[in-house]
Amino acid sequence: MNRITKLLNSDKSIKWLFYGDSITDGIQHTFGYRDYTELFSERVRFELERHMDIISNTAISGNNTRNLISSFDWRVGNLNPDIVFLMIGMNDCSDLNDISIHEFEDNLLELINKITNIDAIPILQTSCPILPEQAPDRLPYFDSYMDIIRKIASDNSLPLIDHNQFWKEHIDKHFYWMSNAFHPNHYGHRSFAKYIYNCLDIDDNNSHSCNLFIP
Repeated sequence: MNRITKLLNSDKSIKWLFYGDSITDGIQHTFGYRDYTELFSERVRFELERHMDIISNTAISGNNTRNLISSFDWRVGNLNPDIVFLMIGMNDCSDLNDISIHEFEDNLLELINKITNIDAIPILQTSCPILPEQAPDRLPYFDSYMDIIRKIASDNSLPLIDHNQFWKEHIDKHFYWMSNAFHPNHYGHRSFAKYIYNCLDIDDNNSHSCNLFIP
């Protein structure tokens, strides 16, 4: 995270991009409240007074790594970001999509190569857990796919925001943070944002966006 911290402490304007599936898209299950990318924008552009930073979200509901690769040039390369937050895997792990764990790893590595080839920094993110005994097409495989994200981050010395592990440490909160089996509600998105602030060392007890109510 040192490179990110250095950029945050510099005068350089940063283009931040969030890339992924419906969880990052933040639609429907937030019930009109801000998603975590919007909360991040307020924290960075307003509260940290980085007014010239640009924060974009090109996530699309239902996407998997194949979709992210095929539309990369338009949704990422076209925007010339400095930093790309990548959260994917919830749809890849579904046995309905026929994306093996080996293909998932290969696809993630291809995405990382594409991001670094445009001189952007990838930040890998794991996703929220699946509620117990829910989503039988995903649940048996999900943890293995999250482990691949951790492995790739470790093997390639990439920044990792391990939301999945953080949520596991707060398992008693999942009932309040989830809208359904695997989509967070607005409280879940606040948890995402709060943990990102913590990982990037921009959490502040005097900040409104850092202190939104989270049950």
